Amino acid sequence: MENKTLIYMDNAATSWPKPPQVIEAMERCMRESANPGRGGHEMSVRASRILFEARRLLAQLFRIANPNDIAFTLNTTHALNLALQGWLKPGDHVVATTLEHNSIRRPLEALKRKRGVRVTYVPANRQGFVHPRQLAEAIGPDTRLIAVTHSSNLLGTVLPVEEFGKIARAKGVRMLVDAAQSAGVLDIDVEAMGIDLLAFPGHKGLLGPQGTGGLYIHPGMDLEPLMLGGTGSRSESPEQPDVRPDRYEAGTPNTVGVAGLAEGVRYVLAETTGKIHARERRLTRQLLEGLSEVPGVTVLGPGPDAERTAIVSFVMDGVDPSELAFILDQQFGIAVRSGFHCTPLGHETAGTTDTGAVRASPGYFTQESEIVQVIDAVREIGAAFRTI
Repeated sequence: MENKTLIYMDNAATSWPKPPQVIEAMERCMRESANPGRGGHEMSVRASRILFEARRLLAQLFRIANPNDIAFTLNTTHALNLALQGWLKPGDHVVATTLEHNSIRRPLEALKRKRGVRVTYVPANRQGFVHPRQLAEAIGPDTRLIAVTHSSNLLGTVLPVEEFGKIARAKGVRMLVDAAQSAGVLDIDVEAMGIDLLAFPGHKGLLGPQGTGGLYIHPGMDLEPLMLGGTGSRSESPEQPDVRPDRYEAGTPNTVGVAGLAEGVRYVLAETTGKIHARERRLTRQLLEGLSEVPGVTVLGPGPDAERTAIVSFVMDGVDPSELAFILDQQFGIAVRSGFHCTPLGHETAGTTDTGAVRASPGYFTQESEIVQVIDAVREIGAAFRTI
């Protein structure tokens, strides 16, 4: 289909479009700054200020007392690996859920093999809900960490992280939260919610570029760094410095990306997560209700009245999800994602292990008219297959 107008419904992977000021800040950074923390000249100082300002804005968004407790990473996956590999010791026990992304599950499975870490996956129900009582019952005397997603990247379910945090505090266990689908969309207060480690992406709800993200590390925790090397501080020592954030940021950072991330966070703060989430919920309800009325379509996850993020996964009778996504793209100009979404445990929960699913994820800039076009396109495709 030539000259088609793109309808972008893959915001759960990467948000698009970006606010213009994000792009402008990245270009300005390339023109006016250099390596941060590696020199005293003006271009180096400008780069350092970019990193500081981004940390300050992120701390404001997540209610973090000290911006230096935020370490920049390449993405959420990098942040989760730093948290899991840097905290867990041989013989530790971890409680996770069956909704976890492979960015939690794969490091945990590797730690099981390499360090003898034990893992309990608390089952979610078909709609993706995990009862706090089940999570509490899974905690044992050697449990050192609860590692949970804030919102399922398959079902859109929002887990009761604040209740989990109260359980963790009562049991003396640290809690890691994967905020890949919630940062910039849901209100997050690390202290009030009992979050000790918060892994977040820059390129999704925070509206920044790919290759950016971060990990909040509670001041009472010390993680073993994933990487060792140059930090621009205490260079005379052969040991990695213990000062934050340098301890976790070896090598030259992605200053250009962080410049864009800072503007994305500034945009979110100005709009507010409450306004962003409310709009995305309206769009999600419209999509859920419309797809539910299409013959042969089964929508996964909780209903439209449940607290959820803007993720709508579905399957169509007799149509492979990959083929459905291909037709939506090629014939209708609609960008969705199909497959298993890096969460095989989530598909076991949803009962779609054999097929995978199509995932449509509107964003803050999606229009109601585009939702209508998506629903109409799915209906048209379904009708065509029924006549074959």
